Amino acid sequence: MNIDLSKDELAFQEEVRQFFAEHYPEDIRRKRNEGITLSRDDMIRWQKLLNERGWFAVNWPVEYGGTGWTPVQKYIFANEMAAINAPPLVAFGVKMVAPIIYTYGSEDQKQRFLPDILASNVWWCQGYSEPGSGSDLASLKTRADRNGDHYIVNGTKTWTTLGQHADWIFCLVRTSSDVARRQEGISFLLIDMKTPGVSVRPIITIEGDHEVNEVHFEDVRVPVENLVGEEGKGWTYGKVLLQHERTNIAGVANSQYRLDRLKEKTAQAIHGGKPLLEDRNFVRKLSALEIELKALEFTELRTLASVAVGAAPGPESSLLKIRGTEVQQSLDALMMEAAGYYALPYIPAQYDLDFPDDNRIGFGTETSTSLRYFNNRKASIYGGSNEIQKNIIAKHVLGL
Repeated sequence: MNIDLSKDELAFQEEVRQFFAEHYPEDIRRKRNEGITLSRDDMIRWQKLLNERGWFAVNWPVEYGGTGWTPVQKYIFANEMAAINAPPLVAFGVKMVAPIIYTYGSEDQKQRFLPDILASNVWWCQGYSEPGSGSDLASLKTRADRNGDHYIVNGTKTWTTLGQHADWIFCLVRTSSDVARRQEGISFLLIDMKTPGVSVRPIITIEGDHEVNEVHFEDVRVPVENLVGEEGKGWTYGKVLLQHERTNIAGVANSQYRLDRLKEKTAQAIHGGKPLLEDRNFVRKLSALEIELKALEFTELRTLASVAVGAAPGPESSLLKIRGTEVQQSLDALMMEAAGYYALPYIPAQYDLDFPDDNRIGFGTETSTSLRYFNNRKASIYGGSNEIQKNIIAKHVLGL
C-alpha cells in the first residue's frame, strides 16, 4: 500500500488545515482542551459549520449530499480533525441511521429524513439494547403490533446514548414471534421521541455523567410509513448499521492524537528525578501501543478503500472494533500510570491556580484522566461486545 500523499492530496490537506484554523470556534476548542463536556448546542453548531462547507456527510453518496472524497481524503480529514482535538461527530444520524435510510428506505423516507440529518436539524439516538438483551440482541422483547395504519410499540430500550437530547430514535422491534428464527421477526422502525407514551430515564455512569438512558414505550403509536424496508428484515438492516458503527468506534485518529499528547507530556514530566519518557519500562509499553495503533491504521485504510468502491464494511469492522477499543483502553491505562497521584478522582490542590507542581499528564485536570478511564471501560462492550466480534471473525473470516 502506497501511503505517500500526492500533490493534490497535500493541497487538500492544506485546505482542511486552513479551514480549521479560520473556523474552529475558540470556545469549543477551549472546552475540548480543558476536558469540559460540550453542550448539545456546541455539538450541533460544529456540525453545521462542517455542513456549510460540505464536509459533514463524509461517507454519503454524492447524490444525497456526500463529499465524494477518496479514501485518502477521508483519512486526511479524520487525522486533521483529531489534530485540533475537534468534537467527534454525533454518529447516530449521519453515520448510522442515514446509510440505512438511503440504502433501504423509500423515496419518501429519503426526502423526509436525509435533509434534516445533513443539516443537523434533528438529533437521532439508537434503540437496540434492552434490559437482558445486549450481546444476544436477537432476544429483544420490545414489540410493535400492527393496528391498521399504525404500529403499537411497548417495551424498553437501555444504554441509549445521548437519548436525552434526541428528537427521533431508530429501533429494532419485534413485529412477529411466529418465525423459525428469532431474527426473522425483527423490524427497523423510526420513532418520534415526542410521541405520547415515550419517556426517557437517565442512567448515571460510574464517572458521574449523564451520557446514557433508558427509553420506555407504552402504547406508542407509530405510523406504518416509518417502517424502513420490509417488515421482518430489521435484523439484516441492523447488522449493516452495526458494521458502520464498529468502524466508527475504532477511533484511530483520535487515539493517535492522544498518544502524541501523552508522549509530549511524559517528555516533560519529572518522575524519580528524570523525565518519565526515559523510564525504560514505561517506554516499552508506550512503544508496543504505538506499533498496535499503526497496524490498526492500515486496517482502517483498507476498510475505507472497500467502502469507496461501494461495499459496506465487512468483518474487518469487527477487527477494527476489537483492536480500536483495546488501544483506547490501553491508552487510558498509560495515562493513569503517567498521572500517578494526580489521577486520584479529587485532589483539591489541582484546582488551585497557584499550585506550583505542573507535572500533570491528562487533558484539563487529572480528574478528567481518571474519569475517562472509568467511562472507557465500556468501549469493549458497546457496539457488540469484543467477545461477540471474535465469534463474527471466526465465522466469516476463518470459516469456523
